[in-house]
Amino acid sequence: MSFLLDQRSLRAVSPLIACSKKQSHCLQIYVSRPRSFTSSRALRQEQESPAEQIINSINSRNRGSKIYQSADDAISDIPDGSTVLSSGFGLCGVPETLIDAFRKKGTKNLTVVSNNAGAGDHGLTKLSTSGQIARMIVSFIGNNKPLGKQYHDGKVAIELCPQGTIAERLRAAGAGIPAFFTATGVSTLIQTGGIPHKLGPKDPQTGKHAVVEPGRPRETRVFGDRTYMMETALQGDVAIVRAWKADEAGNCVFRTTTKAYGVLMPKAAKLAIVEAENIVPVGSLDPDHVDLPGIYIDRIVPATSEKHFEKLVLAPSEDGTQDTSEEAIKRNRIAQRAAKELHEGFYVNLGVGIPTLAPSYLPPQTKVWIQSENGIVGMGPYPATKEDADPDTVNAGKETVLLVPGASTFDSAESFGMIRGGHVDVSLLGALQVSASGDLANYIIPGKAFNGMGGAMDLVSNPSKTKIVVCTYHTDKNGNSKILDECELPLTGKGVVSTIITELAVFQVDRLGGGGLTLTEVAEGLTVEHVKEKTRARFAVADDLKTF
Repeated sequence: MSFLLDQRSLRAVSPLIACSKKQSHCLQIYVSRPRSFTSSRALRQEQESPAEQIINSINSRNRGSKIYQSADDAISDIPDGSTVLSSGFGLCGVPETLIDAFRKKGTKNLTVVSNNAGAGDHGLTKLSTSGQIARMIVSFIGNNKPLGKQYHDGKVAIELCPQGTIAERLRAAGAGIPAFFTATGVSTLIQTGGIPHKLGPKDPQTGKHAVVEPGRPRETRVFGDRTYMMETALQGDVAIVRAWKADEAGNCVFRTTTKAYGVLMPKAAKLAIVEAENIVPVGSLDPDHVDLPGIYIDRIVPATSEKHFEKLVLAPSEDGTQDTSEEAIKRNRIAQRAAKELHEGFYVNLGVGIPTLAPSYLPPQTKVWIQSENGIVGMGPYPATKEDADPDTVNAGKETVLLVPGASTFDSAESFGMIRGGHVDVSLLGALQVSASGDLANYIIPGKAFNGMGGAMDLVSNPSKTKIVVCTYHTDKNGNSKILDECELPLTGKGVVSTIITELAVFQVDRLGGGGLTLTEVAEGLTVEHVKEKTRARFAVADDLKTF
C-alpha cells in the first residue's frame, strides 16, 4: 500500500510508519516535493495564447461592481486574437451595442463563434466587412454575402458546424465536459472533414482553390447499431450577449427567442459581458423568472443600440386577393398534401419555404404544436401588422411570428436536445436533391452556394423516431430532376427520408430495407408516364395508386 504525502504531513504520520514496521507487512509512504504553484502557473501560461493569458489575468483580479458605464469601457481590455462567442439568431438577440464597441476599438484577428454572421449592415457584418474577423465557427452565413466572398478569396477561415452541434459544444464547455458523441453529421462532409476551413489561390487552369487549412475529420464509434462521431467542447475567451433585463448581480432574463444562444454562451466563456435593455437593482427579479444566474456574468452594460428585423413578414391580407401564378399553384399543392402528414397532437418541425405553408391547410379542429429549432414549441402565424411584430420573436427562417397560447421558449441546447432525442414527431424539409435510398442534400452547392447547413443535419439525425418528409419541387430551375438514384451534391443525411412530396407525385422511401422508391400518389390530371419523364430515379408503382 502506498500514499503520497506532502513533507508538511510527514511528522504527523511518523507514528504510523513505526507502527506499521511492527506488522508482518510494510506500509510504504512516499514523500512528495512541496507543490510549486509558480512553476505550474508558468507551465499553463506556456500553453496559453497571449489572448488567453490576458483574459485569465483579467479574471484573476479582485471583482467589484459588475456594472460598466458603457460597452466601450467593458471591452477596453479585450486583446487582439480573442475568441468571442456572440449570441443571436439572425439579428434576433444580437449584442449590437458590444459589436459596435469592438468595431470602434478596432480589435482584430478575432475568432468569432456565432450561429449566423450578420445580415445587411447589422450584427457581425460590421466586424467581417472591417476585416476584424480572422476566423468564424458558424452554422449559416447565407445572409452575409461579403463573408462568403472573403472565404473564397482566402481572407478568412470558416468552420461550418451544424447549429445543434454548436449549441451542444457550448453547453459541454460550460459544464466541464471535454467531448461528446452525436449522430448529427455522420456520413457527411462534417464527418470526413471535407469542407476546407481556409482556401488559398485559385488555379487558373482547373478553377479549383488550393487548400490552406483542411477540414477536421471526426473520430467515430458505434453504439448499439448506429455510428456516432465525436465533437469537442467549444470554449471562448469572451461571450457577448443581449438580455431584456439584468440585475446588478448579473441575473438575466431573456425574451422569447433571444434565449437561443444568450443563455448558453456566458457559461462557455472565461469572461461574459451582457448588454441589458433594463438594468435593475438586486432583488427586482423573481428568482423563478431568471434564465441565466449571475454567477455566469462578469460585466453588465446598458444596451443602447436599436433592435432590427431581419425579415419582417406579415400575414397575408384578407382582401380576397390570391396569388394564382403557376409557382404558387405548385407550392400550395405540395403544402396541402404535406398537411396530411400532420396529425392531432403532433409536435412538428417545419423547414424554411414550402413546409411553413402546410399548417394553413390543416382542418380547423386539428391541433398540432409547431417546434422551431431556434427555441419555440407553439409557434403561431405571422403577425397581421408591423405593430404586432416583435424583433425578439422569430422563426427558424428569421421571420417574425406570433406565439400560440400554451407556447414555450427555450435555448438552442434544449431545442436540439428535443430534436436529436426524437421528441419531434415529424419534420418537413426542403431539398436540393433526394435519393432513392432516402439520402438528403439540401445545404451546399460546391463552387456556387456556400451558405451552411443551419439545423438541417440535426433535424435528420434521428429518422427512426422523427419522420422526415421532403417537400420540394420535382425539378430545379433548369428542369433537372431533384429525385435521383444517388445524390450528386454533398449529403445532409444518409438514409433519412421516409416520404417525398412534390407538385407531381408522392413517393414512399424504403430507407432501411433497400427497396428504393414506391410511387403512391400522382397529382390530379397526371399519369405515371408523366412522372417517369421528370424523375431520374427508378421507382415501383403502388398497386393502389392514388391521386392528390
